[in-house]
Amino acid sequence: MPDSDPASDAAPSALPDRGSPEEAVFVGLGELPSGRYPDRPFMGQLVHAAVAAVRDAGLTVPDIDTILLIPCLHSFADQADLIFSRLVEELGLHGRAKSSFMLHSGGSTSDNTIRSAAGLIASGHARNILIVQSEKWGSAPVGEMIDMLTANGIPREWEKLSGLTFNAVGALITCRYMAASGSTAADMASVCVALREWSRLNPNAMYRDRTLTVDQVLNSKMVTDPLHALECPMLADGAVAFVMTSAENARRAGRDAWVRIAGSGGCVSHYSIGQEADLAVLGWAKAGVDAYEQAGWGPSDADLAEVYDSYAAVLTSGLEGLGLAPKHAAARMFASGEFSPGGRLPVNTNGGLLSAGHTGVGGGSALLAEGVRQLLGRAGPERQVAGATRAVCGGTGGTYMDSQVLLLEGVAR
Repeated sequence: MPDSDPASDAAPSALPDRGSPEEAVFVGLGELPSGRYPDRPFMGQLVHAAVAAVRDAGLTVPDIDTILLIPCLHSFADQADLIFSRLVEELGLHGRAKSSFMLHSGGSTSDNTIRSAAGLIASGHARNILIVQSEKWGSAPVGEMIDMLTANGIPREWEKLSGLTFNAVGALITCRYMAASGSTAADMASVCVALREWSRLNPNAMYRDRTLTVDQVLNSKMVTDPLHALECPMLADGAVAFVMTSAENARRAGRDAWVRIAGSGGCVSHYSIGQEADLAVLGWAKAGVDAYEQAGWGPSDADLAEVYDSYAAVLTSGLEGLGLAPKHAAARMFASGEFSPGGRLPVNTNGGLLSAGHTGVGGGSALLAEGVRQLLGRAGPERQVAGATRAVCGGTGGTYMDSQVLLLEGVAR
């Protein structure tokens, strides 16, 4: 057999022409605060986020013809309700909606759902698409969620039997990254501190009211060596929604700004974490090459980055693989403040999963929403990146089995 498939080395296919009826763009956002909200029902979160996004887009609910659902992890029953179109009925769209369906690839679901939405718009099947996600991780029974995170995404035949859990996977990646890069425990802790600084500027963040220091991180309970408790994400309730339409529709509706997809890339590198060739690298570099080639611009042109950060080493390897930091340097760059508020490159400006809260599959959705929000200039006076027009957004699912990249551009009329 040949060593490689020639088709896999082909240049990425072109996106629809800018401003065309086939080009999909973001025109609306809705998001609820993340944290523990036991009295905030799952379906209520979905509806509130959805309606907020539709209103933000300057539309009414009946204008929506397609709903794409990002799954929850706290309850199979709630997820089944969504699969079988409950939200369509809750929004009064029964008999009106053309399609309602769910996609799932873990933390990279938002990236793949956005690509699917773009295809539906380009094909002419959909005009106005609502993409929505809700999670009740923070209020769900802790024991049940631990069991869920231990059972899913980890091979039952081999790795589960050894006692591998998601925190242990994060620890393995962290160990490998620290060994390869020479980063210290304090360097890794500084990633958490920088993200906490961003969350303090975000009214929707779970830890918007709590400061954090490197010493606090390193003195917190050891969970899975070398990960301390404050280096592990806290499970949170939350909800986020997007509205997408064509650039032509946005222009005809008189909108003054929207966000387009400039480039897209991905790499599925493994299922079993034991089959990943290098835990310090993952698939980010391969995904980034395709995305940058498609966009026609590179990492030095980015104004901000929103990259998955369930653990610090996942984020540092992502920034390095996407060319936003030199190889083996990202953790030390966090320590020197280069990715903090006021630093060289704003990174995870909502606080990321580690400080805005880990809303399950929605962690990647929240980061993507922040990228869109920044490019629309709506992040608020404290954390808005001045003059931001280009963002690098990345998600990864399961045991970091894939690396998915979307390059976004803000467009003003």
